[in-house]
Amino acid sequence: MSIVAKPITLHLNGKTVGPVPVPEGIMMVDFLHEYLNLTGSRLGCGQGVCHACVVILDKPDGSSEEVRSCITGAHYFEGKKVRTVEGVGQKNDKGEVIGMSAIQQKFLEHFSFQCGYCTPGFVNAATVLLEHLKRAPVARADVEQTISAALEGHICRCTGYVRYFEAVKEVVLGTPGLVKEGT
Repeated sequence: MSIVAKPITLHLNGKTVGPVPVPEGIMMVDFLHEYLNLTGSRLGCGQGVCHACVVILDKPDGSSEEVRSCITGAHYFEGKKVRTVEGVGQKNDKGEVIGMSAIQQKFLEHFSFQCGYCTPGFVNAATVLLEHLKRAPVARADVEQTISAALEGHICRCTGYVRYFEAVKEVVLGTPGLVKEGT
């Protein structure tokens, strides 16, 4: 039995990648690690439960969503726009990373991580949440519930949930336009 390679081309972290011939059926996390040397997305459970492996899929309508890369084949992303944790930071006009995103900075300030294994998944989940709130702000009374819903699928082996939650809450409440005024 031979392994069949099929090319993949995608827009990753602001740059076109490919075509790269990879085996059909290879999971996205393996493609990122083995072919592109992007190791920020973590292989935790390998079953899509812990969410340490999530990447951000940018949709044509401008919205974004998390996709678990340990259970999603690389070829699913053919022709799509994807961001990994390596692509979340602030960039200059050349596309070079020049600083941390607001959520990365708050995670650092709150020491939200212990071992850090789940942190990339939390960064990506919080990034998707912030992007969603820019499009559809939430009432102040619903902030905590909204954050909980956005992070609930993520598992932290060190139980750092409170610090992640507090960091995200600080960014949400401190970023103009994410919370509806007067509510």
